[in-house]
Amino acid sequence: MNGARVLGVDACRAGWIGVVPPAGPRDGSTARAYFATRVADLVALADADGEVAVVAVDMPIGLPDAHPGGPPGRGRRRADVLARAELGPRWRSVFMTPVRAALEADDHASAVAVNRRLTGEGVSRQAFGLKEKLFEVERWVREAGRRVVEIHPELSFARLAGEPLPHPKTTWAGAERRRELLAAAGVVLAGDLGPAGAAAGVDDVLDAGAAAWTALLVAAGRARPLPDPPEVFSDGIPCAIWA
Repeated sequence: MNGARVLGVDACRAGWIGVVPPAGPRDGSTARAYFATRVADLVALADADGEVAVVAVDMPIGLPDAHPGGPPGRGRRRADVLARAELGPRWRSVFMTPVRAALEADDHASAVAVNRRLTGEGVSRQAFGLKEKLFEVERWVREAGRRVVEIHPELSFARLAGEPLPHPKTTWAGAERRRELLAAAGVVLAGDLGPAGAAAGVDDVLDAGAAAWTALLVAAGRARPLPDPPEVFSDGIPCAIWA
């Protein structure tokens, strides 16, 4: 890995948590954690301690276009489909990103109706519940002035372990395994993360750590996108999950 300063970002209930790995991987230093209610403010906080070259975010970037008619699944992002296929038993951790028109609906029931009419599939409550943060990231990406990539933490952890992990991160075994994997890769998460640790859940911290590790790979030119090359929809944003 090179010495680039990178930031891994995950959404949490109160806003956003970010993790910056030590400048020298595996040197025994702990990662730095940040918290803010807006993603732009989070990145600004990290930049204040040294400009960040790559930001990896656990959030869909690039919304699929509507394709009325044809079989169900016609509006899926290839990134979501490929990530599900690679994750095997953990495939449920990847939700199918709705089309833009569905996410712009006023409520979940309306979003389901719109997405079903345009793509033949419904919308999970989890996916619809992320709409505000998803659009926040989309607006920020267009003005970020640096490299921003989408990641999926379970895919990153599977790459770290060499296979999908057997236990969910909500279990003690699952959380400990993920923290061990990150520490072995140089992303050491300290017990005391300050305000970030108080604002974010255990799973949020682990996911931000996974994003930080993937950002290191991107900065070093060792990450690959799913799909390769990325798709580009009508929004003009390259769409891929990096790992």
